[in-house]
Amino acid sequence: MNKLTLLTAGLLLAGLSSCSYLDEFLEENKTRKPPLVIGHRGASGYLPEHTLASYKLAIDQGADYIEPDVVLTKDLVLVCRHEPVLSGTTNVAQLPQFADRKTTKSIDGVSYDDWFASDFTLAEIKTLKAKQAFAERPQQYNDLYSIPTFAEVIELAKTQAQIRGRVVGIYPETKHPTFHEDLGLPITDKVLEALTKAGWNNKQAPVFVQSFEVANLQYIRRKSTVKLVQLFDAYDVDKNGNLVMEAPNGQPYDFVVAGDPRTYNDLATDQGLDFIKTYANGIGPWKPFIQPYTFTDAANDGAADDINGDGQVNDADFTKLPATTLIRRAHQRGLVVHAYTFRNESRRLLSDYQNDPGAEYKNFYGLGIDGVFTDFPDAAVAARRK
Repeated sequence: MNKLTLLTAGLLLAGLSSCSYLDEFLEENKTRKPPLVIGHRGASGYLPEHTLASYKLAIDQGADYIEPDVVLTKDLVLVCRHEPVLSGTTNVAQLPQFADRKTTKSIDGVSYDDWFASDFTLAEIKTLKAKQAFAERPQQYNDLYSIPTFAEVIELAKTQAQIRGRVVGIYPETKHPTFHEDLGLPITDKVLEALTKAGWNNKQAPVFVQSFEVANLQYIRRKSTVKLVQLFDAYDVDKNGNLVMEAPNGQPYDFVVAGDPRTYNDLATDQGLDFIKTYANGIGPWKPFIQPYTFTDAANDGAADDINGDGQVNDADFTKLPATTLIRRAHQRGLVVHAYTFRNESRRLLSDYQNDPGAEYKNFYGLGIDGVFTDFPDAAVAARRK
């Protein structure tokens, strides 16, 4: 008996045979496609993020899409960095010629004393080298790879698709549109311009454009049919599994600027999903929106306890709660659901998964997820095959 038959039988035994949900479930499973594997910043668990080498490795490992986060340079060229700030992922701080470029700017209401891509020309960005953003990951590849332009990533995807005879898509994120626009840097228009030049500014293209803000996605929808995904964020999760909506992660920043009180929790309601449906094709929630968790708090101070005794408090000390209905409710509205971020390290896996990344993927695949953003595409692909 296969899993679908077993689940159907379980629903029937539960007295749900006449429920519309059963009909929806059966209909959905007739056409459900395997979940997409999205190389988050490339294969960033292995190589420095947002480099051509990292994207290429993700494709080698079977990723369906690669995810370039894009920021804009002083001379209006899209380059691939996780944030407008540069010190965390490049060697800029070690280069004396750029010492005077360090400055303070506010991003989404938070002040950063750093080097900003918006203060560099493309030629200057090309003199930088990428480094691994996470200390526990391989450091031997630091200072080997340059910073790619968005156009170079598009060309990589197209070339690899032709070589491999399969779709290799791109999943760009417009980073902090309000920050860029306030500096007079038209990041959204530049993304559309690049997609048009590539022949990918349409709904048939292997492209999803994502953003944590709303207004720029609505702007794109008025100009393009390209697929759009609204991201959901949160500040934290409390011990009851509730998502904490505090600054700077609780609201789309354009909502903050506009005085719109809605949080990402509001966008995850039925009313919020109906709103998103007016401009987007899907949602990209942080994993706890789908799989909440709890933790032990013996002191009742709101802080998690170190259950496994390793001297640290992290995801390995947390345990699953029942899954939410977000995927089902999104699917009812024709929205795809792509969750982030899946990672292999023990400290980033709930205790229920017993240090097995595959167990987490299987959990989300079983819940009906349409795609996963992962730093380790090979693990996601392996779990999808089982």
